Amino acid sequence: MAAAQGRLSDGAGGMDDAKEGDRNESSDAPPLFRAAVDALRAARLRPQIEVEPTRAPQRLAPFAYALEAAVVDGDQDLADGRLVLLHDPDGHDAWRGTFRLVTLVRAELEPEMAADPLLPDVCWSWLTGALQARGLACGEPSGTVTRASSHYFGGLAERPPASQIEIRASWTPREGLGGVPDTAGHLVAWCDLLAQVAGLPPAGPGDASVVTLPQRRGPQSR
Repeated sequence: MAAAQGRLSDGAGGMDDAKEGDRNESSDAPPLFRAAVDALRAARLRPQIEVEPTRAPQRLAPFAYALEAAVVDGDQDLADGRLVLLHDPDGHDAWRGTFRLVTLVRAELEPEMAADPLLPDVCWSWLTGALQARGLACGEPSGTVTRASSHYFGGLAERPPASQIEIRASWTPREGLGGVPDTAGHLVAWCDLLAQVAGLPPAGPGDASVVTLPQRRGPQSR
């Protein structure tokens, strides 16, 4: 797949409805939420994936924490995405739980892949398969897979046509002992999805590193 164009900040629907600051670090955050966030920070991820915290949406749940990630190869971003952890201590009828994970993943596609009529089904199976491969139980999954093509005209006519895939999804991670879900495992599975969308081969046994947030390099032209 070709490098993903643009950053998540240029349009990610409801997940971009965020203001400066969030409640993930506030003193009134419940212990279960703080434990879930700490687990995210301690996750072991592939070195090709750069991760950093980002602004979390404020109106989806009482407490939220967000990460932004990119699959990087040299000076190219092969895919990028955002993962948001939501928590409502009182529970949420639609979630059937107190935690919810919401994601956006996107990447540019090679023309032959973009033309495959089964591509949306395949991309959705990558998400569900990544969770299953890590032995993660979840409930109430929902989402969309969108395929878009751009053709350029006039002053932009020299640009070749471009296609992009975008996966938006949410699911309820099953709570473990003490009421805290395995958020680290879900983050690793989500990064497996990012890597697959980016066209990376499966990770080897030693292809992981301890990530200390924030990790991403400073602003660069990509």
